[in-house]
Formats: sequence, structure tokens, C-alpha cells
Amino acid sequence: MMQQIAPEEKIAAWLEVDIDSSLHFTRGLIVVTDRRVLSRMTADAEWQQWIFAQGLSLRHFDHAGIGSLELLDQHQRLACWRYTLGLNVMALRLITHFEQQLQSHLSGRPVHPLDEVVCPQCQATLPPGEDTCGICPEQKGAASSRWALFRLARFAKPYKWSLILGFLLTLTSTAATLIPPYLTLPLMDNILIPYQNGKPINVGLVKLYMAGLLGSALIAWTLGWARTYILAIVSERIGADLRTSTYEHLLRLSQEYFGGKRTGDLMARIGSESDRICVFLSLHLLDFAIDVLMMLMTAAILISINPWLALVTLLPLPFIAWMIHLVRDRLRHGFEKIDRIWSEVTNVLADTIPGIRVVKAFAQEKREAARFKEANRHNLLVNDKVNKIWSLFTPTVTFLTEIGLLVVWAFGIWQVSQNQITVGVLVAFLAYIGRFYTRLDSMSRIVSVTQKAAAGAKRIFEILDHVSSVPEPANPVHIENVQGTIELRDIGFRYGNRSVMRGVNLTIKPGEMIGLVGHSGSGKSTLVNLICRFYDVSEGAIKIDGVDIRALPIAEYRRNIGLVLQEPFLFFGTIADNIAYGKPEATRKEVVAAARAAHAHEFILRLPQGYDSLVGERGQALSGGERQRISIARALLIDPRILIMDEATSSVDTSTEKEIQKALDNLVQGRTTIAIAHRLSTLRKADRLVVMDRGEIVEVGNHDELMASEGVYYQLYQAQLRNVDEEPELQNWNTRKIAETIA
Repeated sequence: MMQQIAPEEKIAAWLEVDIDSSLHFTRGLIVVTDRRVLSRMTADAEWQQWIFAQGLSLRHFDHAGIGSLELLDQHQRLACWRYTLGLNVMALRLITHFEQQLQSHLSGRPVHPLDEVVCPQCQATLPPGEDTCGICPEQKGAASSRWALFRLARFAKPYKWSLILGFLLTLTSTAATLIPPYLTLPLMDNILIPYQNGKPINVGLVKLYMAGLLGSALIAWTLGWARTYILAIVSERIGADLRTSTYEHLLRLSQEYFGGKRTGDLMARIGSESDRICVFLSLHLLDFAIDVLMMLMTAAILISINPWLALVTLLPLPFIAWMIHLVRDRLRHGFEKIDRIWSEVTNVLADTIPGIRVVKAFAQEKREAARFKEANRHNLLVNDKVNKIWSLFTPTVTFLTEIGLLVVWAFGIWQVSQNQITVGVLVAFLAYIGRFYTRLDSMSRIVSVTQKAAAGAKRIFEILDHVSSVPEPANPVHIENVQGTIELRDIGFRYGNRSVMRGVNLTIKPGEMIGLVGHSGSGKSTLVNLICRFYDVSEGAIKIDGVDIRALPIAEYRRNIGLVLQEPFLFFGTIADNIAYGKPEATRKEVVAAARAAHAHEFILRLPQGYDSLVGERGQALSGGERQRISIARALLIDPRILIMDEATSSVDTSTEKEIQKALDNLVQGRTTIAIAHRLSTLRKADRLVVMDRGEIVEVGNHDELMASEGVYYQLYQAQLRNVDEEPELQNWNTRKIAETIA
């Protein structure tokens, strides 16, 4: 990088992006100097540059968890970079420096320095909170996952006594497996070699040695079985606790976190990553412990028998240790990349399978197959890079162990010829060496699975380390009986770095029905999300019965809110289970009463198994109106004090809307109600209408008052009225065309 900078050129700021234009994880660098913008992605052969000129601009926006920077001139877009939103603050800082340097370059006036830290080597501005430079090669480096496996100790703590027992069993069983080679030494020197020299065999001594060999084998088998069983049981429980803790923590995170994540990626982390860790703990970690104990014990026995021969035996160890150190980091980074790429494959599946009806309706099977093929190809390429390293490493370790065995043979034969050791010692040595080098080779293979498990553990702890932006209160306040008064006091909300709501003030009385009206994107759904505390306000406060909702326990607060959405979500299961989702302990009588009030009882009884009928995944076995009435029954059953309806009748036909409206009339009685609707006619029973525009409340009043003021509401109403008037004419035109076609 420093070679691209001219001697008099000064680096003002830099940003290391982590996604390419195809939304694949990669690396890239954007550098702003006092003269130009430089950029290079991993796949680029050369650096790109754009000299400062009039009309050059750097624009920022974000969507669905991905941030984008666009470099433009007066005529076209010159470049586009993408990054995850964790880099958003640094991206905005880069834009600030870009604008300052551009203005300084064009005007000739110097830039006023900011209160910031610069790299002492290249003088580049460091991001806030950072003390290392991403441009200087010797300081550059990614966050390591090498310590992620050690963090699993917190999940192992409840099983420490079982683990200690397992370690003791491992120690004793390993010691038992080392007895047979030691018995071969006297068996050779005291029995077989004297017999070849004409001496009779001592049968009693042979029986004693054979009993020792059989006994050690039985002890090793028994202890090995107990060790494997105990540690396998413990590792499965650690894996189960890890999955449960991750899932529970995921459920506690705010809606904001899920807005920037893909379903397939989260499923892969909780499923396959935790399963990989469990396999590592139950199998490979146990093998690694046995290998280490076996090598240490074997080395001690070899040194006690003959130190010089032991020294020759251990000769390949430094070379193998150096190779393991050399490839370990490369393998770890490779496996981390494989995990991220594999999530792309699962993301395609998570997108396509739930949306299979849309795929088939638009005949996009080939397109989705091509998406999956491309993701799979990308996964294959990354795996190939890791396999190139691994395929060279393993045979090299095996070759070194074979060389070591050859050296031991040569040195041992020479010592036998010099009468420094006996044949029995050499045979015992070779037996131990075979086990030693087998374990050494096994340890080298464990490097791969260890780095895979470390990469998986890192991805899981990325979830566990994430702090919810909607935290539980430190000193919670409890409200015994919620009345339903809602106060919005100067509230504002920012999504990322974009202000979407500001200066909103509103008071809703208990039992009052409020209709939220406005153009799409005016902030209606955002306001509802803030009242439900799916997000926390950036400014001001929302109060329920005079208490800030941030002081209330989240679950306790939300039990007082009934939510009816535009697209009701039903879980796979029976209709009764879906109605009772918010109150699992409800009796069948209560479920039926809620269904009757929601005008759902009649169509439920027409189903083959009635309330025990399966609705299918996401309720696909039911029509839109039937799903909506089930969701209304679900809200009725919990008897909430506050009711929120978000476009509850917008996606159904007129006759179904009437049925749903009857159910809603039962639902709103005696409750504080906030209703969002594009069809203004559905809000005719609202006590007040609140009109929103661009994140602000612009009008409040009833229908007549707002029509008389001829403001935003008046324009919305007139626009809808024109659409309604045009519909009969359109229907008559269609009827005439059909008649002409038949004629």
C-alpha cells in the first residue's frame, strides 16, 4: 500500500471493507488522501484511483444489514463498495474526511484537524476506538479464533467432577496400554533369546508375562470404555447447553439484530457449528488428550530405558511442531472463511424453500438452481484452497515419522552391534516408537478438526457476545393492572445512522381507538414497533400509565399487548395450538370462546379434525382470511389491555373483510387500540386519526375535522375516493370486452 503513496501525499483516512459486489465475504481497502481516492479488493490485480475534481462525491446508504459507499462524479457512478454494518461508523468517518480533503484540494485552504489519533508510521487516521493501523502490513491482522475453544470452559464448569473422573480414567487407561511393550523386553531377553541359545523355557515365567499382557489389555479395555462413555455423555450435554444458550440469547436480541442477519446463517451457526463442536469435544479432544498422555508417558519410558536412543526417537518432533505452527493459522482462517461461505449455501435454501410457491408461480426454478450452483461453486473454491494446504501437511508429517523410524532402526542396530543394548531393548523401543509415531501422526491430523471447531466456536460466540439494543431494566418496575394510557414524549428514532422519526408527541387515553394514517414510509409501522419495544427510542420516552416502558420487564410488558399483523404468522401445528400460542395453559373451552369471538369457530368446525387440524407450515393450509381470524383469536385469548392492528384487513377481499371486521369489533371493545390502515374507510370507528408524514405527526383529529382542514389527510382521502370511483368503470369496461370476445 505504501508504495502507491507519493512522497508528499498524506493519508487522511481509510476503511477496510469486508464484502464484494456479489455479497461474498472478502477483503478490500479504501484510502482517502489529500489528493485522491484509492481502492483495491482482494480479487483486483491493480489499485484503482480517482483524482479529486469538481463534482466528485461519496454517498452512503444502508439496507438489510449491508452498508454501501458509492463514488460518483457529475455523470455516472465510478465505484461501489459494500460492507457489514459493524463498519458503519468508520464509513461515515471516511466520508467526513473525504469531503474535507476534497474541499481543501479544490479551494486550496488547509483542513482543520479533528480530535483524532493517527498511525505513527503512515500518519493515517485511525477509526474511533482503534489503536492499530489497517494499512501498515506488520500491524494488519484479523481477529483470531484461537481462544474461542477455551471459552467453552464456562459450559463445562457444571460437569467438572465428571470431567475430572474422565481425565483420571484417561490417565490410567493410557498407562495400561503402555504395559504390553514393557513386558516384551524381559520376554525377549529372558525367554526367547535364551531359548534360541539352548536354554529351556521357564513355563511359569511365560505364564506370568502372558497374564500380565492379558490383564493389561482387559484393564485398558474396561477403563477405555468407561472413559469414552463418561466423556461422550458430558460432551453431548455441553453441546446441548451451548445450543440452548445460543438460541435463548438469540431470542432475547432485539429486532434490529435480525434485520441484518440471514436466516440460513443463524440456522447454520446454532445447528451445524454446535454439532461440529460437540463432535470435537466427544471424539477429537479425547483423542488429543490420549495422544498427549501417550507421548509424554512413552517419552518418559524411553528415556528411562536408554536416553541416547530416546533422543534419536524424539528427533523429528521439532520439525513437526514447526510445521503445525506454520499451517495452523492458515487452516484457521481458511475454515473461518469456509463457515461464512457455507452460510451462503444455507441462505439460498432458507430463501427458496419457504418461498417455493413464489418460485414456481414465476417459473424461476432455473434461476434458483443457478443461485445454489453458484453458492456451491464458491464453497468448493474455498474448500479447495484449504485442501491444498492440508493435503501437503499430512503426508509430510507421515514422511517425517517414517524417517524417524528408519533412523531409530539404524541407530538401534548399531548399539546392538556395540553391545550397548540388548535385542529385547531394541524390540521394546520399536514397539513404543510405533505407538509414539502413530499418536504423533494422529495429533497432526487433529490440527484440522481443532481449527474447524475453533472457527465454529468463534461464530457462535459472535451471537453470545452480541448485546441486545433493547436491554432488560437493571431495576425493573412492575405494574399490577395496566390501564392502557400511552404517552409519547418528544420521541425520535434512528435506524443505523438514518433518522426516521423525530419530535413525536401523542397521548392516548385508556380505551381510546387511534387510527394511524399516512403514506407508505411515513413512520406508522416504526411507531408501532417502538410502542411494542421491538426497538428503543433514540430520543424522548414512551410511557405506559406514567411509567417509562424501558423500566418494565420486556416479557411482562408485552403480555399486555395484542398484535394483529397484515400477514399473520401461524406455526406448524394444530389450530388450537396456534390460538393458544400466547397462553399455552388455556383450556379448550377458552380456545373455543376466543375462536367464536373472532368469527373463526364455524370454518374451524368444517375442517376434518376441527381444532386439532394441522395448519401446515406458516398456515399454508388456510386462506388469508382464515389465518387472519386465527391471529385475532390468538390476540383475544390473552385479553390484552393494548391492541395494535397493522393493516389487518388490507390483503383480503371485501366479503372476508366484513367477517374480519366483525371479529375486530369484538377485539377492540374496552381496549386501548392503535390501528394502521391504508383503506381509510376501515378507520371509521376510530376516536381520533393521527396523520404521519416523514416520521412526524402532522395532523390529529376526527374525520370531519381533518377533511375540513384540507391537509395531508384530505389529500389521501380524495386520492382513495378517486380510485374507488374508477373501479366500477374499470369493471364495466372489462365486462364489455368479455362480451365482445364471446360474440
